[in-house]
Amino acid sequence: MKYRSFGKLEYQPSALGFGAMRLPVLGDPPRIDEEKAIKMIHRSIEGGVNYIDTAFPYHKGESEILVGKALKGQYRKRVKLATKLPSWLVEDKADFDKFLNKQLEKLQTDHIDFYLLHSLDKEKWQNLNRLSVFSWAEKAEKDGRIGHLGFSFHDQYEVFKEIVDGYDKWTFCQIQLNYMDEDFQAGKRGLKYASQKGLAVVVMEPLKGGRLANPPEAVKNIFESAGKKTPVDWALGWVWSHPEVSLLLSGMSSLDQVEENLAIADRSAANSLTERDLKIIKKAKEKYLSFKPVPCTGCEYCLPCPQAINIPKIFEIYNDAVMYGNLKQAKEQYQRLNGVENCLKCFRCEKLCPQGIKITEQLKKAQELLA
Repeated sequence: MKYRSFGKLEYQPSALGFGAMRLPVLGDPPRIDEEKAIKMIHRSIEGGVNYIDTAFPYHKGESEILVGKALKGQYRKRVKLATKLPSWLVEDKADFDKFLNKQLEKLQTDHIDFYLLHSLDKEKWQNLNRLSVFSWAEKAEKDGRIGHLGFSFHDQYEVFKEIVDGYDKWTFCQIQLNYMDEDFQAGKRGLKYASQKGLAVVVMEPLKGGRLANPPEAVKNIFESAGKKTPVDWALGWVWSHPEVSLLLSGMSSLDQVEENLAIADRSAANSLTERDLKIIKKAKEKYLSFKPVPCTGCEYCLPCPQAINIPKIFEIYNDAVMYGNLKQAKEQYQRLNGVENCLKCFRCEKLCPQGIKITEQLKKAQELLA
């Protein structure tokens, strides 16, 4: 295992962190296959992993319980444990202690090494500030329940910058980053900004939720023409090549994935990609983008829709389904949205779209695939 730096701390994290969000299940997400999952976590630790990440909602609340069982005894002392405050559920100040104490109980521990404010966006950030979250967190650090405070992020770069600058005692942050999402949310700009501010940066979704692990044949051929490395190797290697990355989290679902990721992590290094490697990845990215059916940039000029249809979100789901072949997941996401059948065909959105997209026509195509 290779080890990296973690912001201003002396702690050296393993390049690979274990993300307990996609554990093996018995039929549905809450029913974790306990025997397999614990074996995976133990094998990761034996392979040098020293950072385990979970969260309150993972596996509908069961992930923390499983991680607690897996880390009982000697294993807890060998790792740093990270979990997250469910920010969207916080309504008053008493909720901070309520959730943290419940998580300590589920994880069978008396402290969380790295505690994150989960999934921050502008709205959650403002709410937690209103409730004086930092005053509470500093007390929890003082009484030993929390080791270090950080946040995970899902919003635009400007909001990310505001959050980083909004508290001078952050230890770390967690952002989504992969070679397809260089400019998505915090992106590479956020990675560099946080690092310059002295924060450790943990990367999630290095495989874009698994989408980059099994690319379409045309993308696979590009990687195969460049040598024996797998698509997973290329994707993880791209993240690790950034020296500002403290570690990446992989949400592994099988022992085979654990073994594969451990082997790739052992070869990882900052600034390890050659110009030729970067050209190969750029070519693969361009091929993925050539499959993109709607050239939507997510600018949201088309909003608000008079029928409350989230046009950019529908196009994001539709594009993902076509580009990465994740139709089942895309259909599940689509079902949660206000449907296209409510469209009035007023064409207001099309008059506002700077990309000149025939939005009404494309929404109908999205509905045909996803409804």
